[in-house]
Amino acid sequence: MSQSVVKNSEADAPPPTPPSGGGLQGHPWLTLLTVAVGVMMVALDGTIVAIANPVIQEKLHAAPSEIQWVTSGYLLALAVFLITAGKIGDRFGHKSTFLVGAVGFAATSAAIGFAGDIRTVIAFRVLQGLFGALLQPAALGLLRGAFPAERLNMAIGIWGGVIGASTAAGPIVGGLLVEHVNWESVFFINIPVGLIALALGLWVLRDVRAENAAKSFDLPGILLLSAGMFALVFGIIKAPEWGWGDARTLLLLGGAVVLMVVFALWQVRAREPLVPLGLFRSVPLSAGVLLMVLMAFAFFGAIFFVTFYLQNVHGMKPVEAGVHLLPMTGMMIVGSPLAGLAIGRVGPRIPIVAGMLITTTAMFGMSTLDTGSGNGVMSLWFVLMGLGISPVMVGATEVVVGNAPLELSGVAGGLQQSAMQVGGSLGTAVLGALMAARVGDVLPGKWAGAGLPPVEGPQADGLEQAAQLGIAPPAPPGTPPQVVDAMAGAVHESFVSGMSLAFAIASVVAFAAAVLGLLTRRGTTDAGPAVHI
Repeated sequence: MSQSVVKNSEADAPPPTPPSGGGLQGHPWLTLLTVAVGVMMVALDGTIVAIANPVIQEKLHAAPSEIQWVTSGYLLALAVFLITAGKIGDRFGHKSTFLVGAVGFAATSAAIGFAGDIRTVIAFRVLQGLFGALLQPAALGLLRGAFPAERLNMAIGIWGGVIGASTAAGPIVGGLLVEHVNWESVFFINIPVGLIALALGLWVLRDVRAENAAKSFDLPGILLLSAGMFALVFGIIKAPEWGWGDARTLLLLGGAVVLMVVFALWQVRAREPLVPLGLFRSVPLSAGVLLMVLMAFAFFGAIFFVTFYLQNVHGMKPVEAGVHLLPMTGMMIVGSPLAGLAIGRVGPRIPIVAGMLITTTAMFGMSTLDTGSGNGVMSLWFVLMGLGISPVMVGATEVVVGNAPLELSGVAGGLQQSAMQVGGSLGTAVLGALMAARVGDVLPGKWAGAGLPPVEGPQADGLEQAAQLGIAPPAPPGTPPQVVDAMAGAVHESFVSGMSLAFAIASVVAFAAAVLGLLTRRGTTDAGPAVHI
């Protein structure tokens, strides 16, 4: 098994070969622009589709379980394929992988827009996730090859800012498109972006491969890892519906553990392993991967409830809710490049630890929100959240990718993105389950305390499920306004109680991530000889 020697100087990473003949191919900043345009589609799709889901359900007459898979199918394919996609980039070149991903993502987006039924939409969403998985590690591999070590942090910071901007724009752009055009336009918007990424990629990108990159594929490793990731992520997605103690959930999660153990054993024996386990001899790289899991658990798991809080408790429209999130996403846009500069000067450890401590404070602050919290206090916590997450996103990416040898930069990028997907899925499922339990505990008391008659049987189950989303039940015609207000108040107070618990737990996880950040350091691995094609 080929291993890389860890050294103590980041100068071992070779600088990018300058463009030949005065052309722009391989230019570092144009490379950054190109990969940012491509990855923007993936980031935008992460939030823009959520706004369209209710309309898709209505227009295509989809069942609730089917509309769930419009999102879950995409995320599942993305999470399962990321590491393999990184290996494809390492083997065949990150430029080719990036271009295939951009074209495929745009093409599947068009197919979704032209689909006439929900099953076709789900099928192409899965394909869209596979092509999205090709884009992300390839983008990081291209940046690693285009920028010298001393400027890589700044490049990743700007790249992170683009992702933050795209994520922020998703709810606003999605709301405008759904409201003024149609749900199909949410997917059609990817077509021109994909074409721009293709044109820029053909003109600007230059492939960078290491001479000692793997020449073959570890097919058994790919199958074992894919099956293990599928069982893990699918089990996490279905656990809130089935129950964490359900036999099906335990079978999937237990099967994932067994498959991952078998995968690790195979990697030791494989001639050219998919994920050389020697990567994890680097304590900073291992800490960076686990840090991404914990950060995504806390951030994505807790922030999931904020949109429901804004729309269902405060009665905002989707576009208005997106605007209210701008203090957070705006700080991510501004903070990511600044974090890149700071990390370039002092290394990733201090910014990462400080960022997670700020995030811990923001999470704890969010746990104090109630049904009457004003825009000022919400904006304060949103600003701190964006300010804290920015150096972690940039720093952990640099730690993982920068501490991997160049010939494994794609695999490292896949590890980093997989860690984020798994952490986010796990956080959403676990915090969602705890929140649901909390709502179920406090709702009867809130309902009785408001002087409302008890609800039993199927109606009680429906009331509890609606309360988990902060949705007040429709009142029968002729119900006095004070009774309607009491019903809404009991539901909203129960929802906020559950949300507060979720944010409190997220703050503890964020603090654990801050402690883990003490083990990180800037990339110091020997990149090995590079081949510019």
